[in-house]
Amino acid sequence: MARTEKEKMLAGDLYYGGDKELVRERDYARNLTFEFNHARPTEKEKKQTILKQLINAKGAFCVEAPFNCDYGYNIQVGENFYANFGCTILDVNRVTIGDNVLLAPNVQIYTASHPVDPMERLTGKEFAKPIVIGNNVWIGGGAIICPGVTIGDNVTIGAGSVVIKDIPANVVAAGNPCRVIKNL
Repeated sequence: MARTEKEKMLAGDLYYGGDKELVRERDYARNLTFEFNHARPTEKEKKQTILKQLINAKGAFCVEAPFNCDYGYNIQVGENFYANFGCTILDVNRVTIGDNVLLAPNVQIYTASHPVDPMERLTGKEFAKPIVIGNNVWIGGGAIICPGVTIGDNVTIGAGSVVIKDIPANVVAAGNPCRVIKNL
C-alpha cells in the first residue's frame, strides 16, 4: 500500500509539499497563527485558546506574537515553555521541547530541508528531520536550530548561534557553527 505524502513527511523521507492534504493542514495552521498574531495583547484568553489548537502542550506555556509555524500539531512542549517575540517553528517533522525551556526573540527552529542535488530539488520534493530540545534549556535571541538536531538538558545556546549538530547536556554553546564553549 502506498504511503501518503504526510506519512513520508513524518518519516523523514522525500515527499511532495504541494500535496492537497498538507496544503489544507498548513492553511489551517496559518489561519490560526494569523488570528493569534492579530489578537490584541489584552486578549490573553483568546490567544491561549488559539495556541492550544496549534501546539501540544504538557502544561503551562506562553508564546508571544508574532509566532509562525507550518502545522502546529508536530510541536510538543513541556511545562513552563516560553517563546519570545518572532519565534518561527517549521514543524514539518516533530519538534519536541522539554520542561522549563526559554526561547529569546527571533529564535528559528527548522525541521524542513531540501535536497542538495539541484536536479532532485527541482522535482519539488523535500524532507524533514525531527528536533529535540531537552529540559531547562535557554536559547538566545536570533539562534537557528537546524533539522535533525538534539539539544541536551541544562544547555544555554548563545544569541545568534546556528546549531547544525547535536549539543550535549550541561554546556554553554555558541557560534556559527554552534560549538561547546563551556561545560557546566
